[in-house]
Amino acid sequence: MEQKVNIWKANFTNGMILALVCIVYTLFLYFFDLLFNTTLGYIYFLVQVILMFLLVKSYRDNFLRGYITYGQAVGTGVIISLYSALAMAVFSYILYTLLDPGLTAKKLAFIEEMLLKRGMPQETVDTSMKLQEKFQTPLISSILSIFTGLFGGTILSLIIAIFVKKEGNPLLDEAEN
Repeated sequence: MEQKVNIWKANFTNGMILALVCIVYTLFLYFFDLLFNTTLGYIYFLVQVILMFLLVKSYRDNFLRGYITYGQAVGTGVIISLYSALAMAVFSYILYTLLDPGLTAKKLAFIEEMLLKRGMPQETVDTSMKLQEKFQTPLISSILSIFTGLFGGTILSLIIAIFVKKEGNPLLDEAEN
């Protein structure tokens, strides 16, 4: 008799692995004062893509006997992203409130500098910065990071599932049981 795998329990570890790698990478950037470096942000994204691919593939190979449908792969990626986003939100809140309370001011200064570099008029920049100050509090920023992490993870899962899916022959699979 085939035992059903609880996708939530099976992917908790994978979500924590993704979160741990992201936390270590973020701490590396933080300690070397590279947190707002956009080039390293692209590398961060590439690391997430590769790791997500490996984690979904690992779930397929270790829990589903090497077979996974497109929908299962997407669901797996979304669950991994949810766990990771929740852990990253907690980490982000701790980083911005306990480890470096002045980091929010640095982030706002970086945003203002980017807006000015784009050639926006000072009046527009001032209006934008007033809005940014409302949304860049540690709590709101952490809550929003859950939604953005989940949304980005869903998009990423939709793409990764194309490459991870591996459907077997139902007639041959039934004969093996």
